[in-house]
Amino acid sequence: MIDLRIGHGYDVHRLVEGRPLILGGVTIPYERGLLGHSDADVLAHAVMDALLGAAACSVCLSGAAALGDIGGMFPDSDERWRDADSLHLLEQVAARLAETGWEVGNVDATVLAQAPKLAPYIPEMRRRMANAMGIDAAQVSVKATTEEHLGFTGAGEGMA
Repeated sequence: MIDLRIGHGYDVHRLVEGRPLILGGVTIPYERGLLGHSDADVLAHAVMDALLGAAACSVCLSGAAALGDIGGMFPDSDERWRDADSLHLLEQVAARLAETGWEVGNVDATVLAQAPKLAPYIPEMRRRMANAMGIDAAQVSVKATTEEHLGFTGAGEGMA
């Protein structure tokens, strides 16, 4: 019997001037970047939360206790994580999963951003995130979409 778990992750960060735009570990040329305690890589953050939510604790009595979220593992109250490289954090999440007997089967993620166009950067995002998780890039899907100028992402105020 295969014990298959599916996680869901969501993250959002405000776009501001004076910060680099990093998505999936790739620095993308743009006039604004995402604001956060770490590098604010909204894509990597959502993937980490999905992985942590999908993995159950193999040593817990109930067998169903999730591993929490990135706020629990890497709290923004801890200066160790200021400006942290989110791919390094993703490596630590993958290691935490392995410690509890879980492995990543695949990742499917969508970035919500009105601009810039992300399609040229997606292959490298897939490679870098796969490498951080210790899996093949074929196991990682990244998509990007606009929200047709609707909501905060459509207005260019942030990304999700």
